[in-house]
Amino acid sequence: MPTPDEFYTPSNRKLQGEYESLKLADAVVHAIVDDELRPEQAGFIGSLDYFFLTTINEKGEPTVSYKGGPVGMVHVVDPRKIIFPNYDGNGMFLSMGNVAATSNVGLLFIDMVRPLRVRVQGKAKLTQNAEYLAKYPGANMIVEIDITSVFFNCARYIHKHERVRTSEYVPDESGNQPFPSWKRIDRLQGVLPPKDMGRAEQEGGVITEDEYKAKLAEGTS
Repeated sequence: MPTPDEFYTPSNRKLQGEYESLKLADAVVHAIVDDELRPEQAGFIGSLDYFFLTTINEKGEPTVSYKGGPVGMVHVVDPRKIIFPNYDGNGMFLSMGNVAATSNVGLLFIDMVRPLRVRVQGKAKLTQNAEYLAKYPGANMIVEIDITSVFFNCARYIHKHERVRTSEYVPDESGNQPFPSWKRIDRLQGVLPPKDMGRAEQEGGVITEDEYKAKLAEGTS
């Protein structure tokens, strides 16, 4: 379990002092922050089908990404290690490239229905571990995270939502998924990965950027 001085940075400490919350901040760390998952936290993470991932690039610039998949997409290997899949995306590899470069990650697991949330910090790496890949049909790589800190977070500001359905783009048991509309955009046809070349004509035809934007606005992309 990290101590308050291990968990907080000097900048955190400065603001805690200015706002007279040093003792409270210390008490919070002792009460909720751990360096491994408790059973109830592991169960909560395993019940979700999405989370938010923060990574940092070589320039020190952060980015945050929504990651969605099947229920249980984040697998708890043991109390100090979790894994999750990377699925087909837009070819930018921002999060994955950042993991490869700096390894520092933050994950926010949030349930907007209950509501409830868990925050995880850790050191990540990319892997092609066959055993891990077998758990996630359609994944192109796996992210393996060694946990450095984890804690439940107060849920009082979480707006309550209702869950409707799983995205149709989550790969099925064979790893298949629908062809996304953005890969049908006319100006992208010459730069798609080889596996996607020519598929637009088979998947409803090429579309313009304006047609794609209309799909985005409708929520049908």
